[in-house]
Amino acid sequence: METLRVSGNSRPNAVAGAVAALLRSQGQVEVQAIGPAAVNQAIKAIAIARGYLHDDHLDLTVQPSFVKLDVASEERTAMKFLVYGYSTQQP
Repeated sequence: METLRVSGNSRPNAVAGAVAALLRSQGQVEVQAIGPAAVNQAIKAIAIARGYLHDDHLDLTVQPSFVKLDVASEERTAMKFLVYGYSTQQP
């Protein structure tokens, strides 16, 4: 599963495009964010990505959790969002 790391300076539209592309091709993506500004950008990106997927008859679900990461030899707590795509078309 691909992992996207989002910072407080990340552009939500750019991250949303990456999330949407990975959901179309792989069906799942992991989004990680450390700190309130980064979590805010990540959530905005996921919401925008949902709109990008609408015309493809896809939707997404998100499973948020906490994860410990090693950043510059220091343990940090991050938010991890497991994002799964699924088809909304009726068979």
